Amino acid sequence: MVFALKLPRITLMGEGAVAESIVHLTKFAVKKALVVSDGALVKLGLLGSLEAALKENGIDYVIFDKLTPNPTATQVREGTAVYKAQGCDCFVAIGGGSSIDAAKAIRIMAANPGDITDYSGVEKVQNPGTPFVAIGTTAGTAAEMTSNSVIIDEENQVKMVIIDNTQIPDIAVNDPLLMTGLPADVTAATGMDALTHAVEAYVTPGAHPLTDHSALESIRLIGKWLPVAVKEGKNIEARSNMAYGQFLAGMAFNSAGLGLVHAMAHQPGATHNLPHGVCNAILLPLVCEFNAEQVPQRYKDVAAALGGDVTDLSAEQGAALCLTLIRELSETVGIPKGFAALGIEVDVIDSWAGKAMEDPCLPGNPRIPTREEVKALFAKSL
Repeated sequence: MVFALKLPRITLMGEGAVAESIVHLTKFAVKKALVVSDGALVKLGLLGSLEAALKENGIDYVIFDKLTPNPTATQVREGTAVYKAQGCDCFVAIGGGSSIDAAKAIRIMAANPGDITDYSGVEKVQNPGTPFVAIGTTAGTAAEMTSNSVIIDEENQVKMVIIDNTQIPDIAVNDPLLMTGLPADVTAATGMDALTHAVEAYVTPGAHPLTDHSALESIRLIGKWLPVAVKEGKNIEARSNMAYGQFLAGMAFNSAGLGLVHAMAHQPGATHNLPHGVCNAILLPLVCEFNAEQVPQRYKDVAAALGGDVTDLSAEQGAALCLTLIRELSETVGIPKGFAALGIEVDVIDSWAGKAMEDPCLPGNPRIPTREEVKALFAKSL
């Protein structure tokens, strides 16, 4: 059996990593970057170190920041038009998953024919595109190092999941200094997103020896440091360890795959524009309970990584402890208990279930559900 790890060419972590990434970018002999970011980050001045580094290294740039928390196909088309009109020859994305996913999609359109909706699915991209630096400002999505992007197709009200190795950025950057101003609720949501990545990567049939260690260490780091980062936003040690944890989760799921939590979580994000990390956090314990019948030992391992004492527990008892620990962590960091608290009503469940069954993340689940079982899980999540 062949195992694989899919990684960026260069990964930079630590204080000052942003400036160093642009030094590496100059080695591609580029002249003008499309900087893709969130308008809120621009207003907060979080692009200051990046802009200074671009100027210092003689790289011209134009900023595209017309993005929503869940980027859309229309925004991708607009960004592509800016890239071409401005004569750009590289990309620098700075922000959370929305900014980096949008940059990935714009990069696809700039180098390939057709519309972004043509690339929904697995391995459909022919040309990788121009050099790409991805700078994460949240410790959650691992978008800065993965082959995935998620874009809303507004016409069909569905989140397109584009999975292709050509989307992996050339240079991945995590600088904890950019994360210290992240609000507590965003820290919590993105941290639970990262935990979901690690858990799903560990229990999926695609898991292997090169991903298992990364997934478990990610779970350990997030379980320990997420509550600290939520409570003490300026704590550099907590921010650094969350950056490490979410990156390890990305290493794991980028090669092992994801599962039912993500297949379901994409639906409320598409129809109601809810934060992806919150959707994952609400669904995670429910799906874990569903899957534990199939792979209880794996969930017992997750419980141990979260700090639980599993010494004298059976696999089934360890799995039950895992559910308790995940729920306790969600409560500690302030995740809503269900979708009803976010204004969601039962009438959307049937539509969500149908689209979840078609999501490309679903085949990675250790237990493949029926549509009725997905509907039942959504009903429990309200």
